[in-house]
Amino acid sequence: MQRAEGWWGRGGAGGLRAPGGGSWGAANASSALSCRHGGRAQPAGEVPAHHPQPAGTGAGPGLARRGGPQGLTGPRGGGVGGMRGGSRPCGTPVVSPQEVLGEEKLSAILKEREVKIYWGTATTGKPHVAYFVPMSKIADFLKAGCEVTILFADLHAYLDNMKAPWELLELRTRYYENVIKAMLESIGVPLEKLKFVRGTDYQLSKEYTLDVYRLSSVVTQHDAKKAGAEVVKQVEHPLLSGLLYPGLQALDEEYLKVDAQFGGVDQRKIFTFAEKYLPSLGYAKRIHLMNPMVPGLTGSKMSSSEEDSKIDLLDRKEDVKKKLKKAFCEPGNVENNGVLSFIKHVLFPLKSEFVILREEKWGGNKTYTDYEALEKDFAEQVVHPGDLKNSVEVALNKLLDPIREKFNSPELKKLTNAAYPNPSKAKPAEKGTKNSEPENIVPSRLDIRVGKVISVEKHPDADSLYVEKIDVGEPEPRTVVSGLVQFVPKEQLQDRLVVLLCNLKPQKMRGVESQGMVLCASSLGEPQQVEPLDPPAGCCAGERVYVEGYEDGEPDDELKPKKKVFEKLQADFRVSEDCVAQWKQRDFLTKLGSISCKSLKGGSIS
Repeated sequence: MQRAEGWWGRGGAGGLRAPGGGSWGAANASSALSCRHGGRAQPAGEVPAHHPQPAGTGAGPGLARRGGPQGLTGPRGGGVGGMRGGSRPCGTPVVSPQEVLGEEKLSAILKEREVKIYWGTATTGKPHVAYFVPMSKIADFLKAGCEVTILFADLHAYLDNMKAPWELLELRTRYYENVIKAMLESIGVPLEKLKFVRGTDYQLSKEYTLDVYRLSSVVTQHDAKKAGAEVVKQVEHPLLSGLLYPGLQALDEEYLKVDAQFGGVDQRKIFTFAEKYLPSLGYAKRIHLMNPMVPGLTGSKMSSSEEDSKIDLLDRKEDVKKKLKKAFCEPGNVENNGVLSFIKHVLFPLKSEFVILREEKWGGNKTYTDYEALEKDFAEQVVHPGDLKNSVEVALNKLLDPIREKFNSPELKKLTNAAYPNPSKAKPAEKGTKNSEPENIVPSRLDIRVGKVISVEKHPDADSLYVEKIDVGEPEPRTVVSGLVQFVPKEQLQDRLVVLLCNLKPQKMRGVESQGMVLCASSLGEPQQVEPLDPPAGCCAGERVYVEGYEDGEPDDELKPKKKVFEKLQADFRVSEDCVAQWKQRDFLTKLGSISCKSLKGGSIS
């Protein structure tokens, strides 16, 4: 029986970022690391009977630590690397990074003792499901005999463009400690074998501070900026803290007394920075393990600041279903498929298999123990996108259930709400109260998305109005009424990408309910000119639009008309001399670049 094929989701898609440098072979240091046990190096194929291979984890790369332009945003704002799927026969490497700096030194250490490795995560946005990748690699490191330290890099979170406000730093660090430990427990990692450290436990000491000054006296501004280019948040007017960031990450290696740092290929510039400058302070070079980048559900990085690209660890089951439904998953497309990438780099490594769940009339359930076989069947359309998404949903919820249960306690609920307060739900001040805090009017409260105009018709009762159906990445398109008839021909709107404000309160316009506002640039003089704002080429319906520097906030569910939040923000909307849409000289952005208009320099936006 032939099934109807079609597009099963929206959003952009991207593939693995190509790493540079060499990879490990089965007979070199990675084999030694995988088989070392009991204080001596085991031959590549020999596994002690009392040291079984780790269950539920796959061989291959692990994670990246801080941010990069491609791939999942993970620990310390960085990309999360992937792993090979499939079963692991005895003798194959447990730890197999994409690239290693210092392989000879690693081999030498393994001849004498166990390797000491650390992984760090900056306590910024809420950890999401891509963090299961580094968690599974931590399990691999432990079972390979490594001594592993987990660093909660709280000070780094503040230094990276203040992603974590100082007053929330302690609360977010406690949240990270609880959620990371819950993740590790959910995949069977023994916490007693791990060492947990906070950055501020040692980064505020006299010795560390002196080393920061010593390092700043030898590091050039050029090298500091270059090292953080793919990691530290890049803004038009960067803060000095962003230049300090790479140096502090380098010093962490010395103060944690480790042999190696575990990261991703987007970390390479910081790793080479550390190798260059630590010896200038009299400290040894460390080993650096790197892994490739992996796309999120929309094809871009899985980022804490991009709601549709990520699935939070505490998302409800209905939220997981909604996000997977919107994920890009074109039939037969294996090159640009965020759902397949998630299976390959998160689910397969954790379970060493993946089960496609489907009705008997479509072939019944099928278990894959080799990712390549699943990918081949999807490419040949043997596996349907709907079945793929449903199967991911079931597997993912099994991972998340223990974490949700733990965070259902009153204590952890309170911690979550305190660490990540929702500005739109702040308790209003009582009337007449003196010294009350003003309402936080920030652009992150606006739910602005890329939309695609599916249809355009004249309003049945108003000649100056269009009634448009606009896809914004939801199950059904939104109906939007706009007064563009005298400014934009119907054929120029049809099938074009627009920018839509989605959380205005719906209201009827001449009898038709409008569920959003198409944002347009307008000239200030006469005759008035109006141009819809243009998202960057390549954007997809439903992608979030945000203002530079306000990526991390959550939009209001619905803007209350009496509060006039949009009106207060819109007063500072302008078009720059480069035709870029801005709020207070900060660009409106998507993950692909700036929002712009065709020609109305210096115009207003409404």
